[in-house]
Amino acid sequence: MSASAWDRAAALPVPVGSSPRPEVAALGGELPTVEALFTFMRDAEARFTTLRMRIEERATTARGQETVVSEVTLRHPGQAKVLTSVPSNGTANNYEVWISDGETVRTFAAGRRVGTRRPVRHRVRGLDSDGLPGRSRVYEPVTPLPTESLPDLFVHPAGYCQNVLATGACEVTGTMEVAGREAIVLECAHPRTIERVGDRPDFLIRIAVDRRDGVILRLEESMGGTVTRDATVVAYAPNAVLPPGAFDFTFPSDTVFMY
Repeated sequence: MSASAWDRAAALPVPVGSSPRPEVAALGGELPTVEALFTFMRDAEARFTTLRMRIEERATTARGQETVVSEVTLRHPGQAKVLTSVPSNGTANNYEVWISDGETVRTFAAGRRVGTRRPVRHRVRGLDSDGLPGRSRVYEPVTPLPTESLPDLFVHPAGYCQNVLATGACEVTGTMEVAGREAIVLECAHPRTIERVGDRPDFLIRIAVDRRDGVILRLEESMGGTVTRDATVVAYAPNAVLPPGAFDFTFPSDTVFMY
């Protein structure tokens, strides 16, 4: 696959009612091409109405190896909650929560007792214009998640495919099992659109994509053969039955509001 072959992140399928319809209903028995896999991944969130997912991310930093856990609860359209914690810090006040009802976003950092309430940010106007080239258009999610977060990347992989993976040398290499589900493995060597620390020829990204839904189930980054980041879905339940209070949250009385 050439470095700039796929630019269809915003080439959304025809809506059915209020929801988009996946362009590719299901992958066949053979391994897909890179372009076919990217198109399948773009429509991942259109294949379920609710979702519960838990991601464990292990990364090597200046402080050593750290593990961060993200728990995602989602209901289309618009309702989402992401709870993030660091297990090594214990249980008391060790979490951050992000909740959206499609109109208002609330956040709370328990360790600092800081909260926010703000309207959902509107998209920049004109990004869906048919006159723009594909690479300049932006995917619009059915249910937004925190920007530049692992949950957003895993559930809404279209922009990652177009702006990061498609800038490197990509190859579908096989399959593996993640969280009890079959996943298709794709490797991307030295993508150009990355953070400066990864701008080296031995930088490699490996992802595992759920064969049924197109969600990313695992993301591994390595340099010189050493894994520097490994984020894995350890629990994945599309179309899960959610309890009535799944998106309820009450700010503690001592919360300090930034805005």
